[in-house]
This record gives sequence, structure tokens and C-alpha cells, in this order.
Amino acid sequence: MIIVISPSKTLDFSESQFLPHTLPRQLIQSQMLINTVKQLSTEELSSLMKISDKLSQLNWQRYRDFSTPFSLSNAKQALLAFKGDVYGGIDSANYTEEDFNFAQQHLRILSGLYGVLRPLDLIQAYRLEMGTRLQNPQGKNLYEFWGQQPTELINQDFNNKESPVLLNLASTEYFKVIKPKLLNAKILTLAFKENKAGAYKTIGIHAKRARGLMTNFIIKNRLTKAEQVKAFNLESYSFNEPLSSEKEWIFSRG
Repeated sequence: MIIVISPSKTLDFSESQFLPHTLPRQLIQSQMLINTVKQLSTEELSSLMKISDKLSQLNWQRYRDFSTPFSLSNAKQALLAFKGDVYGGIDSANYTEEDFNFAQQHLRILSGLYGVLRPLDLIQAYRLEMGTRLQNPQGKNLYEFWGQQPTELINQDFNNKESPVLLNLASTEYFKVIKPKLLNAKILTLAFKENKAGAYKTIGIHAKRARGLMTNFIIKNRLTKAEQVKAFNLESYSFNEPLSSEKEWIFSRG
């Protein structure tokens, strides 16, 4: 079983834990994207990404600071660098070596700049959301740029395992980069809803945190089979069988 989650716009590049690290497996493609965005002015970045002048200036500089080779002196492990609502539910600051080893095998982070990241892959600070309509050598947006590559890489990670399952905890924007028909695995999406006056609704900020909590639950308990995630019960969530379907499992509270 492999879990996929989205990255976060919020980053923390303060001093890192001294941990083993790996390198992103699609750095050549990342450099191509960096070369493309470096051609844009701060005004063009602001318009393209719909961000403030201050943020466009920050990211304009980040693209120019991007340099290889990556090391612990200029980069940080992805799972520790990303912050925000999803990552608030992942207690990576207190992970043991065994936790990180399990995460490295079973967790993947989909990224607009890096493609498919493993938790211990080093990254440098960036902002490039998957839905960005960036003209590039492969087409008019990042979905066309990445094409089949993320799906093929995840297929390699399954390594011909018997009855493989891809557990989708990513946002719609990011999961669209995966090609279901080319994936050699069953896809199971997990969703989180709140009971509001008898109606079950998805509340963005709560759902994001719940994705992180579920990811953490799987890693800490070393879950390797989809059926095991039904035991998830953190922060009053529980599996809601009547609302669930074969392809989408709903966890609700309230």
C-alpha cells in the first residue's frame, strides 16, 4: 500500500534533524521547470500564480537560488520542510528511525516542481502548484509537463507487489497528475466529513488536517492493508460505512 498526499505552500527551512536523506528522482525535470520560470518577471509570476508582489519577489529569488547538487547545507527532507494543515496532523518531529523508514517505503508527496517525492528526499524552497498554467516545453500546464511520469514512478515503487493499493489522501488538484488507467494498482480515496445538522459536509481545513492524521496513523501503526485503515478513530472520526463506496471510504464525526 502506498499513500499519496499533496505538498504545502507553507515551508520550514530552519535547522533540520540530522537524518538520512535521499535525492528527488526527477531532478532533471525540476531543473527544466526552474529554467522556464526563471524567464518570468516578478510581475508575470504574480499574475500567473495569483500571489502578492511580496510573494512573487520571494519566489523569483528562490528560482534563482535553486542549485544542485542538493545537500543538507542547502536543502531539507520533504516531510520536514512542508508545513500547513495536512502536515500539522503528521507528527514527523517525533518520528523514530523506524517511522521514517516505513514512511519512505509507503508515503509519496505529489509536487508541481519535483513530481513524486519520498519523505526523505531533499528539496529546496519553492512555490509551484500543480494547477499552475505554466507554458513549458511539454505543453500549456504542469499536467502536460509531467504526463505519465508520476504514474510510472509509482508503478515502479509498487515493484510488482501482490494486490497493490494506492491510498489517495491528496487534493483533487494534485491527484489529477496520476493516470488511473495506467496505474497498476487499485485506487482508494479517503474523504473526511463533518455532520452539520444531519448533513455530512466536507470542511476544507478539517479535511486537510484529517488527511495528515490518517497518514500519521498509518505510519505509526505500520499499516500495509487497506482494510486496516477502517480502525482510524483520531479526533472523533470513525469509518462511515453507509456513506462509503468501493472506491471512496468516508470517515465522519459529529
